[in-house]
Amino acid sequence: MKITLKDGTVNEYSSPMTAADITKEISMGLYRNACCCKINGEVKDLRTEVADDCTFEVLTFDDEDGKKTFNHTASHIMAQAVKRLYPDVKLTIGPAIDSGFYYDFDVEEAFTPENLAAIEKEMKNIVKENFDIEKFELSPAEAIKLMEEKNEPYKVELINEHAEKGEPISFYKQGEFTELCAGPHLMDMKVVKAFKLTNCTGAYWRGDAKNKMLCRVYGTAFPKAAMLEEHLQMLEEAKKRDHRKIGKELELFTIMEEGPGFPFFLPKGMILKNTLVDYWREIHREAGYDEIQTPMMLNRALWERSGHWDHYKENMYTTVIDETDFAVKPMNCPGGILVYKTKMHSYKDLPLRMGELGLVHRHELSGALHGLMRVRCFTQDDAHIFMTREQIKDEIKGVVSLINKVYSTFGFEYHIELSTQPEDSMGAKEDWDIATDALRDAITELGYDYEVNEGDGAFYGPKLDFHLTDCLGRTWQCGTIQLDFQLPERFELEYVGADGAKHRPIMIHRVVFGSIERFIGILTEHFAGAYPTWLAPVQVKLLPIADRHLDYLYDVKKALETKGIRCEIDDRSEKIGFKIRSAQLEKVPYMILAGDKDIEANTISVRSRKNGDEGAATLDEFLARIIEEVETKSL
Repeated sequence: MKITLKDGTVNEYSSPMTAADITKEISMGLYRNACCCKINGEVKDLRTEVADDCTFEVLTFDDEDGKKTFNHTASHIMAQAVKRLYPDVKLTIGPAIDSGFYYDFDVEEAFTPENLAAIEKEMKNIVKENFDIEKFELSPAEAIKLMEEKNEPYKVELINEHAEKGEPISFYKQGEFTELCAGPHLMDMKVVKAFKLTNCTGAYWRGDAKNKMLCRVYGTAFPKAAMLEEHLQMLEEAKKRDHRKIGKELELFTIMEEGPGFPFFLPKGMILKNTLVDYWREIHREAGYDEIQTPMMLNRALWERSGHWDHYKENMYTTVIDETDFAVKPMNCPGGILVYKTKMHSYKDLPLRMGELGLVHRHELSGALHGLMRVRCFTQDDAHIFMTREQIKDEIKGVVSLINKVYSTFGFEYHIELSTQPEDSMGAKEDWDIATDALRDAITELGYDYEVNEGDGAFYGPKLDFHLTDCLGRTWQCGTIQLDFQLPERFELEYVGADGAKHRPIMIHRVVFGSIERFIGILTEHFAGAYPTWLAPVQVKLLPIADRHLDYLYDVKKALETKGIRCEIDDRSEKIGFKIRSAQLEKVPYMILAGDKDIEANTISVRSRKNGDEGAATLDEFLARIIEEVETKSL
């Protein structure tokens, strides 16, 4: 059999081998660091037997899927430690996640920090014992019997869901611990040298509030202690930058008991939000978009026609009006389609680019809500482009360039992910292939690298997702470009071509910020609340040395506001040092101080967030400086 490696090298073997043996043949050093592998593009366990020609790639902790395998193994080590210490605990699931892993346990009382410390200690003992990790399979009946004997009802429930297929059920065993699991896992546990259980929360079984509340323990694991230490330091810094904490301190937004998941924006938060909206409108006008607004609520027939009723109903808020079912819109695209249908279009009208800052509502589980990052209503900076087939590639390139311009403005780096046809999709495979190739060709011609995320496209089309990286190295999925052949077909959209006949347009769905609320959360953590001057809700704080200097600063304030500069005067009867510290805590980009000498010389004393005390300047000099900073959107 022929094994084609990632670099194109072809190795030939005379008989079947396990993926682990192939890895050893390639490099013993690579084998020592291997977590799992890819065979013909699919992530597989190193225990997998390879008998046919294939492509083969070894995945280490440096690869996303390798890291997930590493953390998944750590979650099993944690579950084994819990069962040793608390034998009556019932096991549920323990997947790897982007930040590490978690495991949900059915316990009498939630674990305390002392419990977590004890579990960590036992995990270290288990790693020292260094059990081989063995995989085996049982028939559904045998699997159910095994889990019933171990008194694991949640595992029995999971097995029963797959029993109808009649396929073997896989398990992994390490020492006395046996876990229902599809894998993949590490070959042994000795490489799991550094780990930390980070916190403990409640979580409903299967995320359903009707089910029992479980105890979810989060953790993270690394092959080296130095890597763990670096990660923990990042988590500490992330706590300081938590947008919920900063949002409260800077009086930007709040979320109240009366509206869980529905953010309230305060005056300073609205300045920040509206500044982003103004920037969005500016760049979209330049890029040839027309802005529209569509209703927040539309009838069920529309959502059935679009496919959202079948594919997304559980996340939609519904009501009845005049004995007809209506839904609050979870996305803007059907409304944009109706706008397109208000008149017949010619090929000369295309591409037609329509942008909308639409307020959408989605039912998120209470346990998933998180500040502005995960909410139940948000402003989606949507746009829909209607075009001919010949225009697809150029329009995709145009959107990619627009997204690049925006992210560069905020200093973000990013990577692109191409998501392909999911199982739950609409339309012919031929259309999906054409759409996927168009997205791939467009970014390839622009010179961008990309990763493929198999099966994660929208139900109506493949997409490009843009994952930006913040100053802590965390990634956030924001922008997306979705190419859609299906909804124009469902809604029978048409345009008159150059030949005088009617044709079907193709549609792009795209966002840049993704959600303005979530983007504000990301910006807040990225800048730690110290927004660049053009974004800052208060750009200049005016601080009189004494009350007699107030009139002078009110004149300065009027001059600043005439030029569009956002400023406030701190007229409290406090010492100047106190006022300076207050402005620093508010993360204001500039402070202007005035005392007797400033008034006498007709100058101002400038302090900046970056440089501290900068000394005296004329008001005209300062105005020229800050106006340039705002207009160029300097960071």
